[in-house]
Amino acid sequence: MRLTVLGCAGSFPGPESPCSAYLVEAEGFRLLIDFGSGALSNLQRYVGLHAPDAILLTHLHCDHILDAVSYVVVRRYAPDGPYPPLPVFAPAGAPDRLAAASDMYGQENNTVEDVYRFYGLQPGTFPIGPFSVTVDRMNHPVETYGVRLEHDGRVFCYSSDTAPCDALLRLAQGADLFLCEASYLDGVENPPDLHLTGREAGEYATKAAVGRLLLTHLVAAWGSESHTVEAAAGAYTGPLDVVRPGACYDV
Repeated sequence: MRLTVLGCAGSFPGPESPCSAYLVEAEGFRLLIDFGSGALSNLQRYVGLHAPDAILLTHLHCDHILDAVSYVVVRRYAPDGPYPPLPVFAPAGAPDRLAAASDMYGQENNTVEDVYRFYGLQPGTFPIGPFSVTVDRMNHPVETYGVRLEHDGRVFCYSSDTAPCDALLRLAQGADLFLCEASYLDGVENPPDLHLTGREAGEYATKAAVGRLLLTHLVAAWGSESHTVEAAAGAYTGPLDVVRPGACYDV
């Protein structure tokens, strides 16, 4: 498997990154996990406008889905289009949410189901292309799924957005590459049941015995990357990076 980071900013685009979007490929199949604000630009820059063979949306917050709305125009109105419906795996309500956001003309019964073929997510394991995909509910205010991909004996895990929960430890167990959010700073009073700190991300990486930890979803405007990395490194002694747009990792 190969991971390409298209966007990694938390909550809203940062000065150097769009919001969450991660392309994972194997055997020529490309799965786009999340499609946050601004990520469509980097999809074109790093892999290609029509690269995704399927999309998985972990939850319906704007910083994880909004460019799936812009992508409607790409697939519906392209000069050589329209393109066949693209498979989208997402929580309940995704068709209505994307349709409402893409409705430019106030049409009745507006839909995006000419562009996307939706499959509802539920905890469990299922195939997408060459991947064995396992999802489970995370600790976040809306229906949110962490993701575990397995292929050819290798494991990639993505936390999505979550506060501490047992399901994250199960998904990350033994992962070769663990992409984990670290939105909050340690040592301050953070709202409960929303996000992880750097220390918490490191603790999960250690408990799950992962091979490499990648930190994501940092909020540049009011965070501190150096403090987050220091806190994570204090809890996890393995290889650790903060992801950047355009970065690629082999799993």
